[in-house]
Amino acid sequence: MAALALILFGFLFVGVPIGISLAGSTSVMVLFDDFLSFSTLFEAFFIFISKYTLIAIPFFIYAGFLMEKTGLVRGLFNFADALIGWVPGGFAYATLMAAVLFGAISGSSTAMAAAMSVIAYPEMIKRGYPKWMAAGVIASAGGIALLIPPSITLILFGVITEISIVDLFFAGVVPGIMLAISDAVIIVCVSIFIVKLPAGTFELRKVWTAFLEALPALLMPVLVLGGLYGGVFTPTEAGAAAACYALAYGVFFKRGPFIQELMGVTRRTMNLTALVFFLLGCVGIFQFYLANMGWPQEIAAWAGSLGLSKLGFLFALMATLLVLSMWLTGVAILVLTVPIYFPVALSLGVDPIHLGILTALCIEIGSVIPPVGLNLFAVSGVTKLPVTTVIKGSFPFCISDTVVLIIVILFPMLALWLPGQLITSHF
Repeated sequence: MAALALILFGFLFVGVPIGISLAGSTSVMVLFDDFLSFSTLFEAFFIFISKYTLIAIPFFIYAGFLMEKTGLVRGLFNFADALIGWVPGGFAYATLMAAVLFGAISGSSTAMAAAMSVIAYPEMIKRGYPKWMAAGVIASAGGIALLIPPSITLILFGVITEISIVDLFFAGVVPGIMLAISDAVIIVCVSIFIVKLPAGTFELRKVWTAFLEALPALLMPVLVLGGLYGGVFTPTEAGAAAACYALAYGVFFKRGPFIQELMGVTRRTMNLTALVFFLLGCVGIFQFYLANMGWPQEIAAWAGSLGLSKLGFLFALMATLLVLSMWLTGVAILVLTVPIYFPVALSLGVDPIHLGILTALCIEIGSVIPPVGLNLFAVSGVTKLPVTTVIKGSFPFCISDTVVLIIVILFPMLALWLPGQLITSHF
């Protein structure tokens, strides 16, 4: 095991991509194994990515990209602005609210951050928001998409660990709302005590007009989540429904301009899907080798011998994941660490659903932790602001999100209550 770890981290240290590092280190070990061959590694790769549930990932990615091109995201944002934008700091609340609604459709943190950078940032600057605050709100709001179902992060966790994705979706609702509330508290404090933003005026007619404009976008989460939680859709079918809805809306209502951009959107989806599936296939190879050597059981036994309590293990694990998030992307953290720590957590009696939500929370916080936080660079790239400015604005939200993480560690029922109240099917 030490040899495998040494080779793996050697590859990572010299800059080899995470997927190639996982597959390459395993391949080197197979060279010295009399009972395994490279053909078994190829089988493990394709068996892992052939899981039906994984098809949900490209569907939700496609739905998110289509929403950008059809203007549905802008409709959500305008409605949120009309509803709550009149209070001090209200435009920041509107961005947060739009992030929650968009997260309930696309499940992509970085996609949400990029979309809101285009839509919300110029308007926030026009309304007198400091650049650092505007960028920080957008970068941090994007992370909520990792918890609000349907979350691509939770889909990946469910596939890797073979636990119910629907249960994970249910479990992410309450912590996701807690994240939104904690971010709103930060916005209140910054708006009143630091920036001192003026209040606007509430116009009921404007709210009604914005609601009608946003209605097609608001109907999408009703379709997707209603069908999913009502037992009509599997997660994969829910993703297909979201993509078909956005595609049909674009073709019938946007017509020519949308159709011209359709090939580019499809190409972006295919590129991102290929990357994710390649990483997952490499995870399949890595998991297969670990399982064949019996190392998960050995690691679990070793962890048990340390005498760690369940709570102590969770705090140590979350601290480790937060440190890793400073250097690795969320997908990389999932594929590299989950196969190792998951059996250890089970041996200590940690609920797998609770563990999945805690992992997603760490990845959410990691999306705005330098030097690799993807949301930082997504916002910086679109707004042309220095990354340091985005980091300054997102720092208070990192603190509030960490508080939410600690609360969910201490009170598992915040994640487990809703799945326990609903009858779910396991896919």
